[in-house]
Amino acid sequence: MTTQDKLSEMFKAGAHFGYVRSRRHPSVAPYIFGVKNKIEIFNLEKTEPMIADAQAFVKKLASEGKIILFVGGKSEAKEAVRRGAASIDMPFVAGRWIGGALSNFDSIRKRVQKYLDLTDKREKGELSKYTKKERLLIDREIVRLETLFAGLIPLTRIPDALFVIDSKREEIAVKEAQALKIPVISLSGSDCNIKHIEHPIVGNDASVSSIQFFIDRIVSTYKENKSLKK
Repeated sequence: MTTQDKLSEMFKAGAHFGYVRSRRHPSVAPYIFGVKNKIEIFNLEKTEPMIADAQAFVKKLASEGKIILFVGGKSEAKEAVRRGAASIDMPFVAGRWIGGALSNFDSIRKRVQKYLDLTDKREKGELSKYTKKERLLIDREIVRLETLFAGLIPLTRIPDALFVIDSKREEIAVKEAQALKIPVISLSGSDCNIKHIEHPIVGNDASVSSIQFFIDRIVSTYKENKSLKK
């Protein structure tokens, strides 16, 4: 696929839309092409090398069997994050980021294990010894744990990289990763600070079509270069 074809695909996905100028973070100023109807427009010719850089990094991760944690809690990103991560057997957070998911990993892993233990006992009928009220409370706890931790079941160790949708919204996740020196790939809108992100991709992080486009690029790269080792 030619560069022009790639630019055309991004344009069709609406990847060129930023926010109003008053929301712009100075770090993305070099990537703004102009303004249309008060909305800033990204220069996609500058975005393409950024996605190419991110894909080169993902290619290396995939060839080494590394783990990428997908993070996207905003409503426009949740489903695409779930599907994309699951398609390559990667962990994800498609909801509220759990503080300490990285910096307090052992504690979070215990919560994941509790969820697995409870669901296993329920499937084996081992909860029948409890009263109806107790089983109801356990079922509610399983639902709560599933909502918070089900996407982290494949994360048996600290991830090798994060792929974040909207680095401003997921600031806590980014800070935890940076504190642990975990590289971050991010789809970042015009209101995001990309200064300290290793592999930023400036683009529309607020529409389903744009988010899906960039997730597809990352996921397909991983699939094409996936190693059997982990």
